[in-house]
Amino acid sequence: MRFLKLLALTALSWTAVAAKKATTNRFDTYFSKQASSAPFELDEKGYNELTATPRDYSLAVLLTARDARYACGLCREFDPEWSILGRSWQKGDRNGAHRMLLSTVDFDNGRNIFMKLQLQTAPVLLFFPPTVGPHAKPDGQPLRLEFLGPQTADSVRSWLLRHLPPGEYPPISRPINYARIGASITILLGAFTFITVAYPYVLPVVQNRTLWAGISLILILLFTSGHMFNHIRKVPYVAGNGRGGIAYFAPGFQNQYGMETQIVAAMYALLSFATISLALKVPRIKDPRTQQIAVIIWASVLFGMYSFLLSVFRVKNGGYPFWLPPF
Repeated sequence: MRFLKLLALTALSWTAVAAKKATTNRFDTYFSKQASSAPFELDEKGYNELTATPRDYSLAVLLTARDARYACGLCREFDPEWSILGRSWQKGDRNGAHRMLLSTVDFDNGRNIFMKLQLQTAPVLLFFPPTVGPHAKPDGQPLRLEFLGPQTADSVRSWLLRHLPPGEYPPISRPINYARIGASITILLGAFTFITVAYPYVLPVVQNRTLWAGISLILILLFTSGHMFNHIRKVPYVAGNGRGGIAYFAPGFQNQYGMETQIVAAMYALLSFATISLALKVPRIKDPRTQQIAVIIWASVLFGMYSFLLSVFRVKNGGYPFWLPPF
């Protein structure tokens, strides 16, 4: 009886050792492929072999359809990012200390896999945790990352790390983009050349005080008239007045039309121009009679426009008691 028990224990031990040796050989075989081409390509046979239990390694499989016949733009867009992740991982884990494999199954090489998993879209990333070892998950069920939008190598790496044991894992190492560097240098040289040539002509314009005063005045008039209010509230340009006509001014301080902003800005501009003319231009007129006529004209413009502004304010606030003729 003891002999039979001893024989059974010996058989179980040999079975466990053989299984462990088989899974170790399986990892070593495919890790050598990953060392030469990461992430490596898989067909149906390789997929079934790698996903079989027991597993003492982790496996990430990207199910994709890169051929133009399948019109999977997301597949082709993510493929370079997946390659960057695979090369970065292999570069940082040359000895396979993390026991992690990254592979790709294209639709042309694994139609039955797509059918078995009932996949209707691609790409899909599957992560198979180990089923034996210190960080094993006995059920061995794969975790799935659905691509609801564009993904990057960094985001996929972060997703994988959430399901791997705590530790230091290879960072993302992107190749140097020489085309972008060349384009940047060309743009900088072009900008430097343009500034050097145009500097004598541009400097007087930039230092022109009248130009900056005009720009400042335009911006002040634009924003004090309610331009930003229109963009934030998305107000209509005009509206009906309920009597078959058009209303240019919206009653109340919380309402405004696009045309109203332009009219108010024009009034502010005319009032500002009249004030500036009375303060700066009129005193420089040498002829007394011409100067007197200019004073009367600009004072009349100032008075009439301010009267119109008060009438608009009364439209906005019906209880406002003040007004000026002729409005």
